[in-house]
Amino acid sequence: MKKFILIAVLVMTIAGLGSGVPTQAQAKVTLTYLVSQGWVFDAEQALGKKFEEKTGIAVDYQVVPADQYFNVLKTKLNSGEGPDIFGGQSGVTDLKLQYNVEKNAVDLSAEPWAKLEDPLVAAQSTVNGKLYGLTLWATTATTWVVNYNKTIFQKYNLSEPKNYADFKTLCQKLLDNGIQPIFEPISDGWHHVLWFPELGPRYEEVTPGLADALNANKAKFADNPTMLTVLTQLKEMYDLGFFGKNALADAYSDGTKVMASGKAAMMVANLTFPQQVEHDYPDVKADTFGQFLMPLADNQILNINPAGPTKFIYSGSPHIAEAKQYFNFLTQPDNMQYLIDNTPTMQTLPFPNVKAKLLPNQQAFLDAHPKRGTVYQTAVNYVNPQWIDIGKDLTAMFTGAMQPKDVLVSIDKRRADLAKAAKDPAWQ
Repeated sequence: MKKFILIAVLVMTIAGLGSGVPTQAQAKVTLTYLVSQGWVFDAEQALGKKFEEKTGIAVDYQVVPADQYFNVLKTKLNSGEGPDIFGGQSGVTDLKLQYNVEKNAVDLSAEPWAKLEDPLVAAQSTVNGKLYGLTLWATTATTWVVNYNKTIFQKYNLSEPKNYADFKTLCQKLLDNGIQPIFEPISDGWHHVLWFPELGPRYEEVTPGLADALNANKAKFADNPTMLTVLTQLKEMYDLGFFGKNALADAYSDGTKVMASGKAAMMVANLTFPQQVEHDYPDVKADTFGQFLMPLADNQILNINPAGPTKFIYSGSPHIAEAKQYFNFLTQPDNMQYLIDNTPTMQTLPFPNVKAKLLPNQQAFLDAHPKRGTVYQTAVNYVNPQWIDIGKDLTAMFTGAMQPKDVLVSIDKRRADLAKAAKDPAWQ
């Protein structure tokens, strides 16, 4: 009799595993997910709860401030005590240098969602033919443009600038009328950096093949006049007060509040930032805002970044199978649509069978800029890994401790150090 009871229990256990009913062992699993602030949305955490209800596997979202994140992550990875899942920026250079994914991450090439992901996006999470990350992020969320308050522009008869001179003129007119032209939150350490590498398409237009030359160690940032122009103009914007009196202390988390209030007329933000403003302040409709390109160095080419915040499974995790389950759950079409429908800044995802929700004026903006290029933090090696350091240099430039040329020299030095650490043959 005991033998039959034991067999019955085994059958019931196997049946439970097959049906998705959480077993006692599964119920004890909690996946730790270490992620930078701004990389995981409320909608994903809501899906995490649904995932737990379905599988018994919990997800503990450990959100770290952006300016501290990479140091925290590196410490954990280097100590061999990484989280089950960790976030990181995709881009082949970052995968090698920042995360050493061939050692620290799990090969996800055979996962059911892998062949469905947009090839351009998947390529930025691939090293030596193996896919290591899931980029569940909208390319519109990494298309950084100048969002502006159309009501304020209309009041002062301002139009979208096509070059830096026009941009400077309209900023001064706003300032003369008591309106802060641009909200630029420098305290976070990362946002003000966007003005520089996002203009990669302009650098490439003026100097064709520059990215390839930089990657081959046949060109330097410090020798490029267009880059010097961009930083000189950025410094001028700060000196003229276009960023307001508190830019060094301003925080990115206040962006929607500032723009909703009309305190500032413009802010560099992703294309779908207006939806986030409306989400946070329902009385301020998303179509209150328009967009134009960052016009430093007279740029008029749309900046595209196929890379973005990406999820990796730590190779030393005791819960690799459960983490893969979580990735497979998130990439179900209904769940991806839930992310889109419930995340104001996520209007699409790099997967099929989801419905995008751009505003008409946002689609018109994209249609009006068929000339596009890849941003330099993705196109050029050893730029993105030093993002926070570039931010420190730019802050020093604003305060007078460094000059624009000094910043470029500093970037070159760090690139050389990173390349040598990676044993890049172009630097040997």
